Amino acid sequence: IRHPGDNGGLGKFFINDRQPIMDLVAGGFMQEQRRGAGGAGAVAAKGLAVGQLGRRGHGAEIYMNGGVVQSVLQTLYPPRCLGCGARVESDFGLCGPCWRETPFISGLVCDACGIPLPGEQGEPGAEPAQCDACLVRVRPWARGRAVMLYESMGRRLVLGLKHGDRHDVLRPAGRWLARAGREIFARNMLIVPVPLHWTRLVKRRFNQSAHLAEALARETGLNHRPDVLVRARATPSLGGMGHDHRFQTMAGAITLREGQRRRIAGRPVLIVDDVMTSGASLSAAAEALVTHGAAEVSILVLARAGRAT
Repeated sequence: IRHPGDNGGLGKFFINDRQPIMDLVAGGFMQEQRRGAGGAGAVAAKGLAVGQLGRRGHGAEIYMNGGVVQSVLQTLYPPRCLGCGARVESDFGLCGPCWRETPFISGLVCDACGIPLPGEQGEPGAEPAQCDACLVRVRPWARGRAVMLYESMGRRLVLGLKHGDRHDVLRPAGRWLARAGREIFARNMLIVPVPLHWTRLVKRRFNQSAHLAEALARETGLNHRPDVLVRARATPSLGGMGHDHRFQTMAGAITLREGQRRRIAGRPVLIVDDVMTSGASLSAAAEALVTHGAAEVSILVLARAGRAT
């Protein structure tokens, strides 16, 4: 089991270290099922035969059902905190200290980008509040929400997912996204991720935004289409760029994939991304969707960088 590195970042994930054992157990179960009703196949119908302990004369044949297998795995590989690696009660969770260190967003938020705002949350039906940035620059989407601020444990979790192969973050992230976005979900809404250019996808091997969108779709039952948008040209990393430079760089960089217009025409669409900083990438994606006939576009991100002013 690998633990977080000393440099403050998150190391390789803990939970998936048990995956080879899970695959082995599942594979054995499927083989027993295919052998038919006789012999070991009959045993597999009641529970997976995973081995024999002791000598046959002692009658120590052990047959394990799924619950027992899970108990064994929990003993061999106890659940670990996603943040620090400490033991926790259940998989894909945070320990108490790491939970308190995670800057989840609650209370009054900007209705356009989800950043927390000072003041109390208004009554249902009250005029939506907006931050100064969204008042100055009109967003090409209707509403937006974020799970957490991009700082402290929030930043570590996002960077672990993005650069550290921490795919164990996806399951809780799907639940967090579903909770954060409950006010903006709509009937027949389509979930689409912000796309990566193919050169970056080859280098990184996965699109973290697409994985987040898929996790959200599993939680909500909404339709998920990772191929609706395409990054038309490679763009440099936006990190370190000024606000206006980011928008200039992303202008026209994301377009609708050929043949996808019928999927979005007259339909509400939700764009999912890992982090929103200036909103340049999300704006490029939203403009492409609105231009090609989406009824209304909203955004949902795992983390929101910056503070409302």
